[in-house]
Amino acid sequence: MDLGTICLYVIGMAARPISTSTVSFGLVSLPVKLYSTGQSSAKVRFNWINRDTGARVKYQYVDSRSGEPVERDKLVKGFEFAKNQYVTFEPDELKAIEAQATEMIEITEFVPAADIDRIFLERAYYLGPARGGARAYRLLSAALREMERVAIARYSARGKQRLVMIRPLGDGLILEQLFYSDEVRSFDEVPLEDGDVNDAELALAKQFIEQAASEAFDPARYRDEVKERVQALIDRKIEGEQITMAPQEEPETKIIDLMEALKASLGSGGAGKDEPKAAAGGS
Repeated sequence: MDLGTICLYVIGMAARPISTSTVSFGLVSLPVKLYSTGQSSAKVRFNWINRDTGARVKYQYVDSRSGEPVERDKLVKGFEFAKNQYVTFEPDELKAIEAQATEMIEITEFVPAADIDRIFLERAYYLGPARGGARAYRLLSAALREMERVAIARYSARGKQRLVMIRPLGDGLILEQLFYSDEVRSFDEVPLEDGDVNDAELALAKQFIEQAASEAFDPARYRDEVKERVQALIDRKIEGEQITMAPQEEPETKIIDLMEALKASLGSGGAGKDEPKAAAGGS
C-alpha cells in the first residue's frame, strides 16, 4: 500500500470524538461529543534528518547562558516581566490558578447569528450528541435554526476557559471557538493609503466580479495542488527514482494602468487564469 492509498484510507475512516462535554442551557443538560472539522493527519509532514547518519534529529533544551543541555525535570515555567528577568512558577502554583476543568459548555446568552463578525472566529469543532442527548440536541439545533440565533457559551477544559459559539449546521450543531475581544486587533492598526475610486473603474470592477461570480461556494472545486505535487514526489522517491527539477522562470509582472488592468481582466474571461499577474498602478 503506497502513501497515497494510506491517505485516502485515513480520510475515509469514520470520525472519532476528540473530547466529550455537556452543554447546559437553563435546566437542560445535553451530553455531546466534539469532533475535529479537519483531517490534519492527511497533511504531508517532514522530519529533520541527519544527512550523514540518516537518523532523525531530536529537539533538545539548552541553557541560553551556559550552552549546556537541560533535562526536562529541571525545567520550570517563567514569565519575563523585564528584560532577561523572570518570575517562575512551580507546577502546583500554575494548577491552582487554572480554570476548574468542569468540561462544561455553559450557554450564557443567545444572539442574532449575523451579529458575530468572522474576525472573532478562531477554530471550529463538530458537535455530536452523546448517549441520551439526541432529543435535546435536535431541539437546540432546530430552535437556533428557526430563530436565526446562535448560543454564546463558556467552555472550561484543560485548565483554560474559552469563549465559544454554538450554531446550527444542517440538522446538527457546530461549536466555534472565539477570540476574546482583547485578543482581536483593530483594523485601525492597518495603514491605508489614500486613493480615489472613479465611477468608470468601479463599473469595470463590478462587471469583472459579475463575470466570475458563482451562485454558491463549492469547496470541491479547490484542492491543495502543492500538497499533491509533494506527495507525488515522495512516492517517486520511495520507488527509488532520482528526481531532477528543472528551474522555473519567475512569472512576468507587468505594471500597468488600473483601468487597463480591469479591461484586460474582463477580456481574459474571468478570474483564475494562468496569466502574468498585473500590478496595478494608480491612474
